Amino acid sequence: MREVGLIKMSKKISISKFIAYLFLIVLCVIWVIPVVFGITTSFRSQTEVVSSGFRLFPKEWIFENYVAILENTSTAPILRWLFNSVFIAVSHTLLVIVIISLTGYGYSRMNFKGRDTLFFTLLGISFFPGVVNIIPSYKIIDAFGWVNTSWAMIIPGLAGMGNIFLVRQFMKGIPGELDESARVDGAGDFRIYFSIILPLIKPVLIVCGLFSFVGSWNDFLWPVIVYTDVDKMPITAGLLLLQDIYGNYRMIGQLMGSAMLAIIPTLLLFAFAQKYFIQSINLNSGIKG
Repeated sequence: MREVGLIKMSKKISISKFIAYLFLIVLCVIWVIPVVFGITTSFRSQTEVVSSGFRLFPKEWIFENYVAILENTSTAPILRWLFNSVFIAVSHTLLVIVIISLTGYGYSRMNFKGRDTLFFTLLGISFFPGVVNIIPSYKIIDAFGWVNTSWAMIIPGLAGMGNIFLVRQFMKGIPGELDESARVDGAGDFRIYFSIILPLIKPVLIVCGLFSFVGSWNDFLWPVIVYTDVDKMPITAGLLLLQDIYGNYRMIGQLMGSAMLAIIPTLLLFAFAQKYFIQSINLNSGIKG
């Protein structure tokens, strides 16, 4: 009887796994097909784009669209936009990692009056839609003279409560005995932070850094508001400008090629940072033995 029960249980597990894998495959196909179609469209001629219906792959692969994109340095300097986006996203991400790690340490390892009240108050405020802050944020940026500068993209959002919450929860999984042992040896808070806590929270910092990089890279509404100088725009604001240059069925292949160039950095980043997502879920992943 026991063997029969085990067989039935294994069959149920196999069926549930099959349904789960089937569901994931369907979602993957739904997501991949538009991306593949966008990539292949960037290699089509304008004639084929307009004349032919939906075809996943072009009749003839051409590279003229990418050549035209890279040669257009006057009205659509896409390489300059990519450089601007890389500089903004990398600077923003590095500052985010420094700020959220220090803030998370304060909220999780240090004891001061009103600590939890302050944290959950700020966490609750962060649930308000970001769009309500656009006008006040622009007024602040304008007062600092940061309009049409990289500071307008780098500084806002450095202390995101979502990232601080993740770091705080991760730090709470680190035993407090490590802090106590270090204090016995004469270490202060900054020594504990740099020598003990920082190496152990590396996985969650990488994940938060990844989220921050992608969020900064893909930010669309804010750069459209704070940039008017074409040469200083990031790639997202530049893509909106390209809709006027290449859109309305005039140069769809070049418009799609520009969009494909814009997503390459984020795809590479996700490809090389996947393992850290799993590590960040386990709150004790940095603890050995």
